[in-house]
Amino acid sequence: MTAAPADTSAELEIDRPSVADGAALWRIARDSKVLDLNSSYSYLLWCRDFAATSAVARDGRGEPVGFVTGYVRPDRPHTLLVWQVAVDETHRGRGLAGKLLDGLAARVFAEQRITAVETTVTPDNTASERLFCAFAERHDAALEREVLFDTGLFPDGPHEPEVLYRIGPLSF
Repeated sequence: MTAAPADTSAELEIDRPSVADGAALWRIARDSKVLDLNSSYSYLLWCRDFAATSAVARDGRGEPVGFVTGYVRPDRPHTLLVWQVAVDETHRGRGLAGKLLDGLAARVFAEQRITAVETTVTPDNTASERLFCAFAERHDAALEREVLFDTGLFPDGPHEPEVLYRIGPLSF
């Protein structure tokens, strides 16, 4: 008989990523098998330059087990664009992605007064679709969708269209 994994969500800490987390974020993204994997260098830069608009979940040993990366749009300074959300396989199914997203949005709202969240989701990514629809519901915010980047815009082979999800206005 195999024991179910212990619920360690009480042991998790959510905070800002540091450069030292970059390699772990890259591995979590790679192992997700659904995200477009960026170079390991980009995750290091992200943890340095966009730590204020990103979040990492750490287990009891301080190791990253999930993350959300984002940035405030330069032309829309009240909009947080969520770039990627990923949770290590061992911590999936416990609502960690929602906790990361809620915590990040609340922090950026308090620090930078964002009123909207945007992200893109490919039509085949039902987990992300559920995550962002649930986020909009939890925050009683409107959700609008439109194709941002159609399939033909991607130069590196077949790619699903990226559908823009615009959620807001937000209040915390």
